[in-house]
Amino acid sequence: MNALSLGSCVKAGGDVAFRDLDGEMVLLDLRSGVYFSLDAVGARIWQLLQQPASLDRVRDALVDEYEVSALRCAVDLLAFVAVLRDKELVEVAVGPGA
Repeated sequence: MNALSLGSCVKAGGDVAFRDLDGEMVLLDLRSGVYFSLDAVGARIWQLLQQPASLDRVRDALVDEYEVSALRCAVDLLAFVAVLRDKELVEVAVGPGA
């Protein structure tokens, strides 16, 4: 499995259904039938990943929208996306234009 970086291009997996419920996002992995719940920030990241996006662009969008430093956001974003990747909820390609 490739290491994640801010240059990684990520998009939401095709086998995941989702619904916004009052600011909380609920995901359903259609392959396993397992549900996942995301808070408001996680839901925003999920929305940003509906189209393939480099994580540096996602970080920049979050820094613009929330009161968070770029460094703190990058660390948290990489950790969050790693969990999504480990649960096979997102697809990851490494490098620009990948």
